[in-house]
Amino acid sequence: MSLSLAAALSSPADANAQVRTNAQQEQSRRLGEARPARTLPPTGRYASESGENFVFDRSGARPLFRFESRNETWALRATPAPRGDIIYRNDAGDQILRVTRDGGMTLFSVRAPSGSPATLRGPAPALAPPVLGPIALANLMVARSAQMSRALGRMIVVQLDGEADETLCVDALMVTTDAVLRMAASANLRQQLAELRSVTIIEGRNAGVTFERGDLRVTVRPGQGLTGRPSSATIIRTVSAD
Repeated sequence: MSLSLAAALSSPADANAQVRTNAQQEQSRRLGEARPARTLPPTGRYASESGENFVFDRSGARPLFRFESRNETWALRATPAPRGDIIYRNDAGDQILRVTRDGGMTLFSVRAPSGSPATLRGPAPALAPPVLGPIALANLMVARSAQMSRALGRMIVVQLDGEADETLCVDALMVTTDAVLRMAASANLRQQLAELRSVTIIEGRNAGVTFERGDLRVTVRPGQGLTGRPSSATIIRTVSAD
């Protein structure tokens, strides 16, 4: 039986039902077309009601985030949320930003764990890892070793072995030593560093962190930009878990 014949033999009730179905589908299509496009926050400097300023950078393949009061840049991962919102998380899974469909932004931090509204304050340059020459790199390693040694009251050796992506290794060194200094200043976390004797930055196939026999070893994956090294949050959690 052809489609036209089947339609001719159908009952009036079936025909009316088909008309209603077609009308509903057409209305849904028009509503979908009328839905406003998502507004994503632009790259720039933002200020939150909690008093924390930060830079949000959408110029690359992955959005980047950095508090103005810190040296560390986080590569964020976007995940969908109810009501069409987007949640941006760091590599440790911590919620950093929540953005509504119309572009409203909320910052989540230690100071504001329940969230603090944030607004754009002006333009900001794209976030990029530091580039150092041989002399500056050697001075950085000495300085970071001295900072950790003073904080812990014993010698902490810094080792860096990177040839394919030295810039990423330098950034990982800064992030790692900052994590150690934050732990050393915390009454709850300082004891977890009792066995620490050295910090080592190496290149490998996968980014990761290990803490064994007194050596805090951070592996970076060359060529991946800031997504190729663990964040301070991941480093602190790894050390605390051991």
